[in-house]
Amino acid sequence: MGELNKWLETIKIAWVNLTAYKINYIIMVLGPSLTFFFVKYNLWTAIYKTNSLDMIQGYTLSQMLSYQVWTLVVGLIAQSYNSMNIAVDIRYGKISTYLIYPFDFWQYHTASFIAFFMNQIVISFLTLLALAFIGIITLPSLAIFSQALPLCFLVALLWFVVMYFIGLISFWLDETWTLRVVFIMISQFFSGAFLPLEIFPQWLMDGIKYLPFKYMTYVPVKVFMGTYTGSLSLAYIVVSLWAIAFALGSALLWRKGVKLYTAAGI
Repeated sequence: MGELNKWLETIKIAWVNLTAYKINYIIMVLGPSLTFFFVKYNLWTAIYKTNSLDMIQGYTLSQMLSYQVWTLVVGLIAQSYNSMNIAVDIRYGKISTYLIYPFDFWQYHTASFIAFFMNQIVISFLTLLALAFIGIITLPSLAIFSQALPLCFLVALLWFVVMYFIGLISFWLDETWTLRVVFIMISQFFSGAFLPLEIFPQWLMDGIKYLPFKYMTYVPVKVFMGTYTGSLSLAYIVVSLWAIAFALGSALLWRKGVKLYTAAGI
C-alpha cells in the first residue's frame, strides 16, 4: 500500500498543478475547438469550394472535416506530452532530489504523465462535445470508443517513453528541444496528422508499415471514424514493441547518464 500511495499522491499533485490556474485551464479547454474552427475548418472548406471538389482521394468535405476532428482528438489524448521538464530537471541539477528520495525519477515522471493523460481525456471529451453540438461530427458508439481509447492510451504511452528518451539526452546536450521538434515534425508528417495517408504514394505507406508513425494518428483516427479495415492486433503489437524498445533505451541512457551527472546548476 505504501508504494501505491506514493503513486496516487504524485498523480494527485500533478493533477492539481495542471488545473491550478483556472483561466489557463479554460483556455486549454476552449483552445482546441477554436483552433479547429478558425484554421482547419476554414482551410478545408476553402480547398473544396475554391477548386469545386466533391472528393479528395475518397474523402468528401464532411469526411475530411471528420478526419481532421479526430486527428485533433487523438493528438490531444496521445501526443501532447513533452519532455521539457525532464530536460530542465537534468540541466539544472534537480534530479539530485530523486537520487535520495524513495520515489525514483522515472516513477515521478510516469505518475505525472498519468495525471496529464487523465487531464487530456477530459479536455478531449469537452472538445468532442463542443464540435458535436455544432454539428461538425457525430459521436461514435460506445463499442467504437472501447476499441479506440485503449489504443490511444498505448500510443500515449509510446509518446511518453519517446519524449522521456529524448529528455534523458540532456545528460549530454544542453538543449533537447530541437530533437523534440524534429521528432514531432516527422511523426506528424508520417502519421497522417496533416493529411490522410491515402493521399500519399502506396510505396510510402508500405515503407512505414512497421514504423510506429502510422499507428500514432492514422489508425486511431480511422478506428474512431469506424472505417479502419486493418488489423488492430498488428497495431497493438507494433506500438507495444516500439514502446518497449524506447523504454529499454531510456533505462540504458539513465544508467550511463547518472554516471556522468555532476549536479550542475545547484
